[in-house]
Amino acid sequence: MNTNQVKKVVIAGGGTAGWIAAAAIAKTIGKNLEITLVESDEIGTVGVGEATIPTLQYFHQLLKINEAEFLKATHGTFKLGINFESWRNKNEDYLHAFGTTGNDCWAAGFQHFWLKGKQKGLASDFGDYCLEQVAAVKEKFAQLPNNGLNYAYHMDATRYGQFLRKIAESCGVNRVEGKISDVNLNSETGFIESLSLTNGTEVQGDLFLDCTGQRALLIEGALHTGFEDWSHWLLNNSAVAVQTESVETPKPYTRSIAHDFGWQWRIPLQHRVGNGIVYCSQYVSDEEAKQTLLNNIDGKPITEPFVIKYRTGMRRKHWHKNCIAVGLSSGFLEPLESTSIHLIQQSVVRLLRMFPQQGISEDDVEEFNQQTRFDWETTRDFIILHYKVHNRDDTPFWRHCQNIDIPEGLAHRIKLFKNTGRVFRKNNELFDDSWMQVMIGQGLIPESYHPIVDNMSDDELKRFLDHIKSNITNTVNALPAHKQFVDKYCLIKDS
Repeated sequence: MNTNQVKKVVIAGGGTAGWIAAAAIAKTIGKNLEITLVESDEIGTVGVGEATIPTLQYFHQLLKINEAEFLKATHGTFKLGINFESWRNKNEDYLHAFGTTGNDCWAAGFQHFWLKGKQKGLASDFGDYCLEQVAAVKEKFAQLPNNGLNYAYHMDATRYGQFLRKIAESCGVNRVEGKISDVNLNSETGFIESLSLTNGTEVQGDLFLDCTGQRALLIEGALHTGFEDWSHWLLNNSAVAVQTESVETPKPYTRSIAHDFGWQWRIPLQHRVGNGIVYCSQYVSDEEAKQTLLNNIDGKPITEPFVIKYRTGMRRKHWHKNCIAVGLSSGFLEPLESTSIHLIQQSVVRLLRMFPQQGISEDDVEEFNQQTRFDWETTRDFIILHYKVHNRDDTPFWRHCQNIDIPEGLAHRIKLFKNTGRVFRKNNELFDDSWMQVMIGQGLIPESYHPIVDNMSDDELKRFLDHIKSNITNTVNALPAHKQFVDKYCLIKDS
């Protein structure tokens, strides 16, 4: 495609996506690159992606980020999972935790042993066999040896961007202030040559990262890549967000609270709580959604509620010509499973692994797009699962969700689990144990289990299940309270 060496990298837009990209490129391979980030103080960022998943730890290790410093800078707390309230049925909860549930054998996952145990009256709830779930419910936390406790973070997204900016600029990234007025293309190749700013500045580059949010000024505005709409599978198209004072001890999990027309998040930081409600405008007005949110928060609001409109889906190509879309410019999936920052870092790490220093090749572009599509589609299917599998038929919204036609791959996963209890991880996908936790949590119980389980007598099965629970109980009892650990490890000195 273009055999010219990539020496100048231009990142269009700041925010979480822009500064993740800037910090990662500069810290890892930036020694021989000129990296420029174009950002305008006049353009706000969405800034509500305040809950994460455990993969952020590995990204931080790549950048050699000190965890305690990061948490202090972002006023962060720890997250062991997501508590889903009133999703399966009204007033019933389950917790999707980050850990592995029970112990597998070579032929069958733990769910098969648990299923027979339930049928025989020997087993309790599925989540009782997951260390992270029990610790979350008891509001305990500590860092165990050998990554014995899987965790993620709650954090202030705006502060996170500022934290990464310091890292990026210390590694030589040049920030240019200004609004983009024009994206200038080469008349022969169609590649982006430069960005013109409203203040008259022109920023030239060899590789451009589009981090301009839903506006997608480069990948769509200039290159017209196209958008794949998924709103027929995921109905929600709006959100209202508000921050509140903290009035209780921060819990080590995110709350996801189902309402008649969508769901509400509650994310506890050290100094405040992030709240929001995600909904479908077909079933509720913005004003009613806003009022529902304000009626269901604890603590005094410290910001004005603001409405976010979005369209669920992704770009048909995430890398096109010499432009790569990162973050909201590449697509949007609602924050139900806190995957937005993960998808950003996946694209950035993928770029680092495939960096086109000697020139952009079609093979790299195609492979990048295939891998990115897989990430987005598997994440999409996991989110659709929550809306498809449940027992709620009490409102038009939930009935509509129950009756939607779903992607073929997801339909197969659900049918396979329902009939056989089997779950298979594909192509190193993000979710593994999570599929079982959510399917069982949403009320889908397999109709059969693997025959290898019958090699155990009832007494042996009971001892096996009880041993797992006993080990978890002993471990959790020895952990400090979540707040106690935060206060000792990463407490902020002021708010």
